[in-house]
Amino acid sequence: MESALLCASRFVPSTIKHYSEVGAFGRNFHTSFCVQVPYSNSLLSRNTGTARRSRIVIASVVGRKVKKETIIPDPDYRIPVVLLGMAGALVYVDNLSAAVPVGLLGLLLLVQTTRVRFVFDEEALEVKIGDQLQESGPNAFVGGKNRWKYSTFVNWELWWPNFPILVYFKEKQTKPEGQVHFFPIIFNGKQLYDVMVERCGSSKTSAPK
Repeated sequence: MESALLCASRFVPSTIKHYSEVGAFGRNFHTSFCVQVPYSNSLLSRNTGTARRSRIVIASVVGRKVKKETIIPDPDYRIPVVLLGMAGALVYVDNLSAAVPVGLLGLLLLVQTTRVRFVFDEEALEVKIGDQLQESGPNAFVGGKNRWKYSTFVNWELWWPNFPILVYFKEKQTKPEGQVHFFPIIFNGKQLYDVMVERCGSSKTSAPK
């Protein structure tokens, strides 16, 4: 609950003229209750007369919920670069049958790294597209919007945390019995892990080292 400084006038004497020094301070805050604090009139006025004791109301921020910032992990090109390097090595040894699918996967992940973003807002994880954070549309595999509230997460893990390859999580928003999701980690693995711990709770086994 917030309240304005409506109760100030009953404590501050009308004879005090030079209280602007604390007035600006008081106006910058909201409060859920009023606190009566004694002050010395000589501190608020340059008059040389006898200091008088009075009371002012100090506004305080108490119990206010701090809004969580939106976090977007940085893109990480290591996986597509490794795959493309493997494809090149396979071409070098004339193993084209293996080089083609590995190379195509590397190209796909390279493109996706430039465009796909994980956006962690105050209440949910959402997949968005591009630097302008455009809507990604419905999920191609399970349907529904690519946005899942943290409160619906059952568990999650980073696979191979020393060089994170996949992020896995299970949520109950898509269907009551739970829906599993796998995403290649084309983002900064440490940033992804830290924000997942903060917003979704601790992971049991996958802390990156």
